[in-house]
Amino acid sequence: MALGFYDDLETRGAEARAAALAAALPRQVAQARAGAPHYRALLADIDPAAITSPEALAALPVTRKSDLIRQQAEQPPFGGVVASDLGALARIFVSPGPIVEPEAAVPDYWRYARALFATGLRRGELLHNCFAYHFTPAGSMLEGGARALGCPVFPAGTGNTEMQARAAAQLRPRCYGGTPDFLKTILEKGEELGLDLSSLRLGHVTGGAYLPSLRDWYAARGLTVRQSYGTADLGLVAYESEAREGLILDEGVLVEILRPGTGDPLPDGEVGEVVVTTLNPHHPLLRFATGDLSAILPGASPCGRTNRRIRGWMGRADQAAKVRGLFVRPEQVAELLRAVPGVKRARLVVSLEGERDAMLLRAEAAAPDPTLAERLGQALQAATKLRGAVELVPPGSLPNDGKVIDDTRPVPG
Repeated sequence: MALGFYDDLETRGAEARAAALAAALPRQVAQARAGAPHYRALLADIDPAAITSPEALAALPVTRKSDLIRQQAEQPPFGGVVASDLGALARIFVSPGPIVEPEAAVPDYWRYARALFATGLRRGELLHNCFAYHFTPAGSMLEGGARALGCPVFPAGTGNTEMQARAAAQLRPRCYGGTPDFLKTILEKGEELGLDLSSLRLGHVTGGAYLPSLRDWYAARGLTVRQSYGTADLGLVAYESEAREGLILDEGVLVEILRPGTGDPLPDGEVGEVVVTTLNPHHPLLRFATGDLSAILPGASPCGRTNRRIRGWMGRADQAAKVRGLFVRPEQVAELLRAVPGVKRARLVVSLEGERDAMLLRAEAAAPDPTLAERLGQALQAATKLRGAVELVPPGSLPNDGKVIDDTRPVPG
């Protein structure tokens, strides 16, 4: 059953979306260069007026989430990536890392109204918000979206399961917001206590894996529970609709999928690192590498929304592994592939042979060359300073999961 659309942006045609982006990107690049010291240095030789398309944007340098901790320690509090004065902000958060995130004093700063609307939340309905309200912005993200829809919010926060269940029985919320599994915990506690929690018919979940078994559990009880993908730096990136076919990109971001270690753009369907550009003038993150893995789904959603879709969160792209005392990184695998033409994809498998670390480079090769394995082995040693074996496999043999380094060693317990 269609739920309608939050606004006309969701159903605009490709030409209208491209024209809007062509107007917005130069403004965003100019704003970043003028107001944020990090981008002032990074984009010193860039003409913002020339950045009018995703292809032009792809020529700009990537800013990595993993670098923000160092940058913010050297240039507190924001590391030079915020373009607003402190007085323009409503809140400042400190997420684990630590990484500092601003929230400007504007309605629905994190853009979550769109995702909550797609879940089914409507004006006047109460949101039971079980995300944290201290240090990290998750609670504020959902609250801002709900308030933009005209919905009151119960700021429940995390934990206190029995109190959560009793409050829900008294307040009769329509929608839950929080991690995927905590709603189940609350509902089970309500059953144990004999409480009536039948008002909860909707759930919006993020911040954890929404497993098929859990989705089935909610569906069996007549609940509609949909998910989104966002980060504390970017706000909403993508959200689920009634079609339940991937996550639709938010209208305030542009997403690229790049191969981990190389930064090369990947075709639709290939798993790689999620790199996001926001149209947020206060925190103008340009080509922000999240460290998360996903893939672009081909085509448009059957629900009628026309923006591109991703498969959802599929793991981490930060795949460094310590082998015999040395760190091996995806960038080194990319380096050795550049040194040996003829291989498009490869995966470095790290394992234990007895009590010793071992490396196996599995490389896809269309036409086996008697010298190719030897040359790859030499390039592997040159790039990593470590010896490893090489296995040539047919094209298409390696899994499409975005992994460049697959560390199969058991986790110490």
